[in-house]
Amino acid sequence: MIEIVSDSRGDTWRAVYTVRYLEAIYVLHAFQKKSKRGIATPARDLELIGRRLAEAEHLHRERQN
Repeated sequence: MIEIVSDSRGDTWRAVYTVRYLEAIYVLHAFQKKSKRGIATPARDLELIGRRLAEAEHLHRERQN
């Protein structure tokens, strides 16, 4: 997975995607980082990204058949 971080007007935005497949790019999650205390991505966002990655892998396998 690759994460893009962008700062705009004092806010931080992140997009997480995978480029594991030659014919598709799956954007797994995009969100505004709200915490000012740390740089870590919140656990609930990481769990969502993991579920969406599994779904992208499943969709990719289906398209290959």
